[in-house]
Amino acid sequence: MDALKFCLRGKYAFFKVPDVNTFLYFTYGNIHKPALLGMFGAILGYGGYQRQWERNYGGREKGRGQAVFPEYYEKLKDLSISIVPSNPKGYWTKKVQTYNNSVGYASQEKGGNLVVKEQWLEDPEWTIYVKLDSEESCRLAEFICGKKSIYMPYLGKNDHFADIYDPKCVSVELQEDGGVAINSLTPASAVEFDWMECSHKYEEYLPIRLDARWNQYEKEAFLLTDALAESLNSPAYQDGDHTIVFY
Repeated sequence: MDALKFCLRGKYAFFKVPDVNTFLYFTYGNIHKPALLGMFGAILGYGGYQRQWERNYGGREKGRGQAVFPEYYEKLKDLSISIVPSNPKGYWTKKVQTYNNSVGYASQEKGGNLVVKEQWLEDPEWTIYVKLDSEESCRLAEFICGKKSIYMPYLGKNDHFADIYDPKCVSVELQEDGGVAINSLTPASAVEFDWMECSHKYEEYLPIRLDARWNQYEKEAFLLTDALAESLNSPAYQDGDHTIVFY
């Protein structure tokens, strides 16, 4: 099976956790599928939430029908992807950054200044795989391998530019049996691991899709570990030193 493969990195990244915003904005520990699809949408020039709002509630596109999802997500949600952190333990250094938002309407306090505190990932890096099994995936491969982009790709917010390098199309081989370590972030439901010999385990609930009613994240537990896979509920594939699961 053919897949697009490239490396993705940045000086910083911020993938906002929407559950907490009282005094500090937290980040997810790794890039997740909805964020990755948003980056792909920027590369391909598809519309986002603003254009969806204009279509649904006013502006130039009023009257053309209700959009359930933003354009980028509607077109790319069926892509199968796999994410391999360059750190085999799945962790990145996180530091809290504090800055002022002084546009005037950011805060109701006197002076209109809002002090923002965000948790950023430092020097994150991943190897990304995309199955080449559709028109959209092949178009994405054409853009990335051709070093083309309509809009600037970034890692969670437009302060953090994304560095995409070493893109290529590769052939990945189906892994028939268990008994191997999985190098990609994997939905916990996709693999059953043998935990008897395990030196590290990363686990986090990460967004995996958007719901159709509110466009909010639906999350699943993801694992990254050196424990061997006892059985595979989803197909695994081999590419050199990487054994990966698509989702």
